Amino acid sequence: MEENKVSDIALSPDLFEKLDDSEKNAEKIAYESSTYFQDAWKRFKKNKLALIGLVFLLVMLILSIVVPMISPYTYDGQDLTLQHAGSSLQHLMGTDKFGRDMLVRIMCGGRISLAVGFAAAAISLVVGVVYGAISGYCGGKVDMVMMRIVDAMYSIPDMLYVIMVVVALGANFVSIMIGVCLTFWMDMARQVRSQVMTLKEQEFSLAAFVLGASKSRILFKHLIINSMGPIIVTVTMIVPRAIFYEAFLSFLGIGISAPQASWGTLANDAKGLVSTYPMEVIWPVLAICLTMLSLNFIGDGLGDALDPKKK
Repeated sequence: MEENKVSDIALSPDLFEKLDDSEKNAEKIAYESSTYFQDAWKRFKKNKLALIGLVFLLVMLILSIVVPMISPYTYDGQDLTLQHAGSSLQHLMGTDKFGRDMLVRIMCGGRISLAVGFAAAAISLVVGVVYGAISGYCGGKVDMVMMRIVDAMYSIPDMLYVIMVVVALGANFVSIMIGVCLTFWMDMARQVRSQVMTLKEQEFSLAAFVLGASKSRILFKHLIINSMGPIIVTVTMIVPRAIFYEAFLSFLGIGISAPQASWGTLANDAKGLVSTYPMEVIWPVLAICLTMLSLNFIGDGLGDALDPKKK
């Protein structure tokens, strides 16, 4: 009897109410599928300073390319009747001691300074990643010899390398880039080496080896790919360092030769006029400071965004 009562209750249609379609998935918990870099971009956008830095850097890049192209003035065009002219509609940032438009010269200087920074980062990325990856993956005597070479090069100050190359090859864009790249790749190599040495003992690396993957495939398709977070952060830190080195050399007078102008040469040309025409110094110094600050903000933002532990 009791079993019949239970079955009657279970089958009674009055005890059940059909759910509306909108309520069926009310308690479902699911995350939108996204790739690693999509997720990193979402976290990067939450960092306001990093986002502001990225916007400023993009604006500076666009202005450095576009302004000299559309401006009626050139970076070396002189007008001695407009020496040290203040800001006006014709010359938004004024003119220098030769009557040259400061806005055009600063944007042309931005081309050189930013080109040095990004070229140094790109070359350091390629050389440092390959060198550090091979050293970390091979280990043993190969690692010992390769890293002792790096230690020996580290014993000489970075700036000395740059100065020697500039003095030997002349003051131009290529010599500064070579001098900067001679040392900057070493930081990248050390960073990649430590990452590869850690990752090559992980399960996914051992599984790829057991399945018959070649050493080169494991190295470039698995280990380096999984090290991209720290690698990208290191690259963003190389760019402001390279810009500073170029500006420092130009300020000392051994950088880009006249009439070409970088931010460092512009500051060097106007340093004697800081008490009478301070804006001629402030504009290039402000460009250097804001660009380096933006790149540091971007580097910090990428460090947080690419950290898998913060997902």
